[in-house]
Parts: sequence; structure tokens; C-alpha cells
Amino acid sequence: MASAPSSTSDIHLPDTARDLVKILVTGPFGVGKTTLIDSVSEIRPLHTEEHLTEASAQVDDLDGVREKTTTTVAIDFGRISLPGGVVLYLFGTPGQERFRSLWDDIAYGALGALVLVDSRRVDASFDVLGLVEESGLPYAVAFNAFPDAPRHHTEDQLRAALDLEAGTPMVTCDAREANSSLDALLALVDHLIAHQTDRPSTEPR
Repeated sequence: MASAPSSTSDIHLPDTARDLVKILVTGPFGVGKTTLIDSVSEIRPLHTEEHLTEASAQVDDLDGVREKTTTTVAIDFGRISLPGGVVLYLFGTPGQERFRSLWDDIAYGALGALVLVDSRRVDASFDVLGLVEESGLPYAVAFNAFPDAPRHHTEDQLRAALDLEAGTPMVTCDAREANSSLDALLALVDHLIAHQTDRPSTEPR
């Protein structure tokens, strides 16, 4: 298992930083994107959260997340340094349909996406997965392990429900736990490395 960051006090990049990689942390409303970035970031995360109001309840689907009181209205941002000089810049996207116009701007320059899914409401992830696939970004799927999430689904059933290609990584994580969240990000990083290796070279021969 990967080791979690030990300190959030140093905002400066480590001297060993070599590859700076932009990653999207995305998923539907209330799936745990802000929590995951909080758990792994080595710097104090940036949040743009606002309290939910009665007005927003008319346009936001709160089914399954009635206990949620705040929402991201622009981005979450964090940073984590990995061994080998790789630094991930984590950009959390808002989960509601009304913020969809921000997607292209937030996704610009990203190399990949970690899509968080709630197994209690898998269908809530379809729109986000569609956006990621339309963007052409390689991605991994992480099921956030909520305490009351069903445990009887098999991996094949979950893959079929999300219509995932065989090569798309699918893991389970607890977004509250740094090591677990980091393992999910490492699954994505491994996938990105494999994706780059598999791409035909455009270098002149």
C-alpha cells in the first residue's frame, strides 16, 4: 500500500519534482471528491464550497445525499508528490448539471481522470462518465466505500453496470483515508503510463 503524505505545511514543490501532471477528480454530486482531495493533499487544499439552499434543492438531485449541506461551485484543488519526481495536481470538478459549463475549462490540460462512483446510486455516474469519455481522457473508476453501500455486487456486475471497457481500472477506496485514496490515484497513474506506452509513436524514424 502507498504511503500517505506526512505533512501539509510546505507549499513549495520538492526539489525532486520532475513531471507535473494535472489530474481530474470527478464524479456525481456528493460522491466524495472534496473528501478524497482533502485526504491526500500535501498542501492546504483549495475549496470553493457553498451551503446548499432551498433554491438549489429545486435544481440539484439530492436523492441519496440528503445529509449533504455544502457543494463545490467551481473547483477543489490539491497536490501530492509521488516517488520518482511525479507531482499530481488534483482538480476536483463540481458534480451538478448546472455547473457543466465549467467542464471544458477545468479539464483543459488534464492527462487523466479519477471517476468516483457511489455503488448506492451507480446511475448518477453515467453523465460524468459520458463527459470523460467524450473528452478522450484516460480514466480509472474508484468506488467510494460508503458505510451503507451494498456489498453483494461482483466486479463483473459493476463493470457491466457502468459499461466499462476491459482495460479501464476499477478499484474500491475510502475517500476519507489517505492511503486508500492514494492507492486509487496510483491505479490511475499506472493506467496513464500504460496508455502512453501503448500509443503509437509519432517520432520520426
